[in-house]
Amino acid sequence: MRPRVSVQDSALRNGNFSLRIDPVRSEDAGLYEAQVAYNMEVHSCQVELGIITVTLSPPSPVVENEPLLLSCNSSHRANLMEMHWFHNGRLVPTSGTFCPLHGALSILRPAMSDAGSWCCQLRYSDNEIISATYNLQILGFDGPTNPVVYAAAGSAAD
Repeated sequence: MRPRVSVQDSALRNGNFSLRIDPVRSEDAGLYEAQVAYNMEVHSCQVELGIITVTLSPPSPVVENEPLLLSCNSSHRANLMEMHWFHNGRLVPTSGTFCPLHGALSILRPAMSDAGSWCCQLRYSDNEIISATYNLQILGFDGPTNPVVYAAAGSAAD
């Protein structure tokens, strides 16, 4: 996993044996074990790393009015009970534009207003709740709704 993993040597004296993984990949999911020998004793702990991913299809860049699919997947082993999508912190209602599918959300005609933070929240049968965020960028025209722009002679116009 090198060079993505590190241990802060300066923290070891204070009893901090944290492992940092940056960036985390899907294949990093699994059980990790730390063993520390100190004064003839061996101490160990185990931590399970779960991974959640949000992917976009087709891949970026997204063009305004072209359908897209946001998918949400997790390495959690329990049964998925429900999924909710949030856009900029607000729950996304099911509509003709936003169609939830199993583990995904279809946006049939994405608009410039659909750009921003998309969060999927998964709830499992063991009541574990997991979420991940995707920052969606959309290419399109974000100009005035009225196509006529007036500018004074001699000034600049955008």
